[in-house]
Amino acid sequence: MNIEYLPHTADIRMKIKGETPMQLFLAGLLGMSHILKENVCRETPEFRKKAEIKLSAPDLTCLLIDFLSEVLSISYTEKAIFCRMEDVVISENNLAATLFGTGISSLDEEIKGVTYHEAEVRKNSSNCWETLIVFDI
Repeated sequence: MNIEYLPHTADIRMKIKGETPMQLFLAGLLGMSHILKENVCRETPEFRKKAEIKLSAPDLTCLLIDFLSEVLSISYTEKAIFCRMEDVVISENNLAATLFGTGISSLDEEIKGVTYHEAEVRKNSSNCWETLIVFDI
């Protein structure tokens, strides 16, 4: 799993990689969580917030963007940052997962939305899954 933040003129751009789709989705989750509240996933010993997610989408790219958008919405509603996924089932068109996180009182950065701009989940020449994600801030 790999997360790399790339330059962007007005928004936040991130390249994520994973050996499996699940690792790619986890990289997206952790990368977005780090933007919202820096180091909270590394510094929190126990996760008391829980959320269940079930989504369907036309393809893996849409599924990833919809997943991150749903987590973002739940994060704002529950005042929580999610850092761990369990019971994950991902197919080309469906995702089910249980998320665990921690409550927060403030954010380091507010994300307005997760965009489809530049997003294209694909396998690279090293047989790893990768994509770019642009966050509207």
